[in-house]
Amino acid sequence: MNDPLVCVVLNGTTIEEMLDEAARSNLAGADLVEVRYDRLFLISPEVSEDNEEDELAYLDTSEWGVREPGDIDISAIISDLKEGIPLPVIFTIRSQNEGGHYPGEESARIELLREAIASGVSWVDLEVSIEEGVRKELVEAANAGKCKIISSIHGDSVPPAEEIVDMVKSNSDNCEIIKLCFETANHHESLNLVEASIEMTGSGISYAIMGMGPGGDWPRLHAPMLEQSIVYTTLHSEYKLSEKGLINVKDARDAWALLEY
Repeated sequence: MNDPLVCVVLNGTTIEEMLDEAARSNLAGADLVEVRYDRLFLISPEVSEDNEEDELAYLDTSEWGVREPGDIDISAIISDLKEGIPLPVIFTIRSQNEGGHYPGEESARIELLREAIASGVSWVDLEVSIEEGVRKELVEAANAGKCKIISSIHGDSVPPAEEIVDMVKSNSDNCEIIKLCFETANHHESLNLVEASIEMTGSGISYAIMGMGPGGDWPRLHAPMLEQSIVYTTLHSEYKLSEKGLINVKDARDAWALLEY
């Protein structure tokens, strides 16, 4: 049975918060962390320490403020992160078109990806939607620098299982892992994610399929059986976390032990 990498997505909006989360992720047994550089452009609200509903609402960033692209120095930030994070890092700077928070132009985002790759990050997330010529250049730079690549696809709805499988197979070249994440409206849609994952077992392709919404955590919970290569988790532990399709890092490992994966 597959032993997937466990990644904790850092939700901080400041360097200090990310470094604290990375240290706690290490203690919780994560194999690596994802630095969502685009989250550094968010201005987070105050959250009550003892209100679970506030904690769950904290995951919804639709009403948060946004910093200007020029307000953040990527060189200084990468240096601080490399010095302070004890785990391998996936560097991600998600555009708003892909569900992220980067407020600048695509050309500026590409420059940030180039700089991150040149800095020697362990992993980089390159969306399949990046313009073909530009993406080829980034892939070549990552390969030259021994930076591993996650090719990612994000959708606001769940396609049929056979379409998901085709997406995985047709985009699995030039990367170590192909990642697909879809917004799920209900548990019925999430069955497509599980069905596609079952279809992918034995394929030899390193992949991750997941959802954000009801049932989106099913592929994460059964990732070892479904031969998923990496599972994205969180440090959040709210009771209703599964409604977002998310899973706590410790809960993931506990579930796998309980299910004898």
